[in-house]
Amino acid sequence: MKRLQPPLHLLKAFITTARFGSVSRASEALHLSQSAVSKQIAELEDMTGVLLFERIRKRLVLSPAGTRYETAIKSLLAQLEAATLELITSADGGGALHLSTLPTFGAKCLIPRLPAFQKLHPQIALHFVPYVQGYDFSRADLDCSILFGDGNWPDTVAEYIAGHEMALIAPPSQVIAAAQDLVGMTLLHHVSVPQAWAHWAGVHAVANINTLAGPQLDQFHSLIRAVMAGMGVALVPHCLVKDDIAAGLVSAPLQAEYWGGYLGDTGYYLCYPEARSHLLPLNHFRNWLLDAV
Repeated sequence: MKRLQPPLHLLKAFITTARFGSVSRASEALHLSQSAVSKQIAELEDMTGVLLFERIRKRLVLSPAGTRYETAIKSLLAQLEAATLELITSADGGGALHLSTLPTFGAKCLIPRLPAFQKLHPQIALHFVPYVQGYDFSRADLDCSILFGDGNWPDTVAEYIAGHEMALIAPPSQVIAAAQDLVGMTLLHHVSVPQAWAHWAGVHAVANINTLAGPQLDQFHSLIRAVMAGMGVALVPHCLVKDDIAAGLVSAPLQAEYWGGYLGDTGYYLCYPEARSHLLPLNHFRNWLLDAV
């Protein structure tokens, strides 16, 4: 008779290999040898009597049965880890909180404030998960993520932190007396906010300006550094650049509302699945973060 409850280590080998599509990458994530991971997958297939993977062009791809199995057990493993974490942390509100953050927000807004959080909650260990595009809260090693967008992500609680206020920044030596002075200047763009300059031009009634021309960058940190280097002017969330303005590294040349920028509809949000909203470390971090930034 086949066992209906495979050992947890076999399931983790299966789930991790399915995520990466590679035994070698799964072995790195699990800190095991490739042969050990391959043996565990073979043992699970032998135990169930079902082929879970197919090899297509040197890549492991889930079989139809493997796809159904992966969908069914992925959420169960995440629930198991969440329940274990709750058990560990329920006594004093301590334990580990696994989070990811966009690099610029982490460097500019979060990390400088973390000593204050550690002082308030020394019982909580923050474990930063490498940020990847998008999010996957079915992963057992991710409790929450700081994302940039309009606040709408499927199956996710999203609480606004900061970032609606978009500031106009320029090199300190750049003379800008009025919004119209930007006509002919190099406009720097962030790829995730493609309409920023068009929005700005509408708010400030600036005509005959090409709001699509200019270099595109994929990080606000890169935009800020480009302005410091004299490459052009940019629109960035004020929360990311207020310290640089105060230090004179960039300027906010227009003495107008929102530092010469505008009030946008995108920003930074703390995002987490409803299923983990009861975790005490997450609640402590949430309450602190929404007040600190």
